[in-house]
Amino acid sequence: MNNLNKLFGKKRENVLAVYFTAGYPKVDGTADTIVELAEAGADIVEVGMPFSDPLADGPTIQQSSKVALDQGMSLVRLFSQLENIRQRTSVPLVLMGYLNPVLQFGLKRFCQRCREVGVDGLILPDMPMDFFEENCKALFEANGLCSIFLVTPQTPDERIRQLDAASTGFLYAVSTNSTTGSSRGFGPEQQAYFQKLAAMNLKNPVLVGFGISTHEDFSTVCRHLNGGVVGSAFIRAQEQGISEKAFVKNLRERQVVS
Repeated sequence: MNNLNKLFGKKRENVLAVYFTAGYPKVDGTADTIVELAEAGADIVEVGMPFSDPLADGPTIQQSSKVALDQGMSLVRLFSQLENIRQRTSVPLVLMGYLNPVLQFGLKRFCQRCREVGVDGLILPDMPMDFFEENCKALFEANGLCSIFLVTPQTPDERIRQLDAASTGFLYAVSTNSTTGSSRGFGPEQQAYFQKLAAMNLKNPVLVGFGISTHEDFSTVCRHLNGGVVGSAFIRAQEQGISEKAFVKNLRERQVVS
């Protein structure tokens, strides 16, 4: 069984996913960061595939992508770094990024390499649903990959249900329409959105991303939904030399230094 499905079969509350950019800050540190996050208590690790035009990402992730690319990071190098990851950890592993580099790599080849190294799921935020249905769904299934789609506060209810039906890992609820890392805390409108999603009785667990940087933020989303995704705050912690263990502990128990 896929590691994501195993996780959600036994844990549906306070699920913590941590995102970082492959090849940042050290180009060859990707596998070590995954293992250290898993040992620190992250339930899911999301590995960002660096791209030269990351439109949905805020300045923190954009800068980390630029540094990684400048250091020679690529999909070929990423898969090489992940070659033995399953000998070191069974943490659910998700790759997140943009469709263009995947197509340049070769969609079929990409999915096969994901299976070979033990990737559990994919998040491709700019992938159109019709493209997924026609070109990706069968490939994902054949290679044991969960599909994970995003919804926003502006997504109509009918569309939310369509995206939930197409997702096989979890549903990624974007907390705001701005870029990653740009929000501080959650106001009444965002909490109403979380409550609405919870009341829809969706098929998949729902994890909230964008804007989580403190223990209070994480606790807020966990009160309403299944957990949260933290990205920009972790990359800032990497820049400050804060360990994975300290970061996860602070996020679960008290305010993150950011």
